[in-house]
Parts: sequence; C-alpha cells; structure tokens
Amino acid sequence: MLTTQPNSKSLTAPSHLGLESRTDFRQQAAALLDQLPERTGRLIIDLSLTQQVDSAGLGALMLVQRRAAEKRQVVVLKNVNEELRFLLVLTKLDDLFQLESAQV
Repeated sequence: MLTTQPNSKSLTAPSHLGLESRTDFRQQAAALLDQLPERTGRLIIDLSLTQQVDSAGLGALMLVQRRAAEKRQVVVLKNVNEELRFLLVLTKLDDLFQLESAQV
C-alpha cells in the first residue's frame, strides 16, 4: 500500500521481510525514493504488518537507507515492533533510521 504527501511517501513492508521478499521491497522503496525531492524527501516504511525480519531483510533496509542518504533523504521506520527495535539496537542500526513508535 502506498500513500503520498508532497515531500514524503509511505510503503508498507511485507509480513516477512527476508530472503524471499527483499528484492521486491527494495525495488518498491527505490522507486519511491526516486520520486522524492533531494534533501527534504522522507520515505516512511510502515512495519505494522511485519511479523519477522531476517538478516536479508535487515540488509534490504540498510540498502534503502544508503540510497536515501545519497540524496540526503530520511527513512522513517513506523510501527516497529519490540523484536525489530531490539534487533536494530543490537546491530547498531537504530541510529540510521528515524523510529516512530507503534500505535497503541
């Protein structure tokens, strides 16, 4: 699902972000980043449906973030569950993203 605002776009991550889904996810994210303006663009990745993220999924998130950083854009991870938040902290990747808390 995609939503649009002038300087931001939103992408809903799959329920399992991993080896099987990483390429499609990365391509969708890259296409959205290309539509956003440099310096002020924000890609919001909604993880509310995501149950599991493996190392391939983390790699995909890192590649999306790197592509955004090249254009000085921001990647926001929205509705991050506790397991993924812990994984991001453990791997020291939490500083690469803006994290928005899960809606209660």
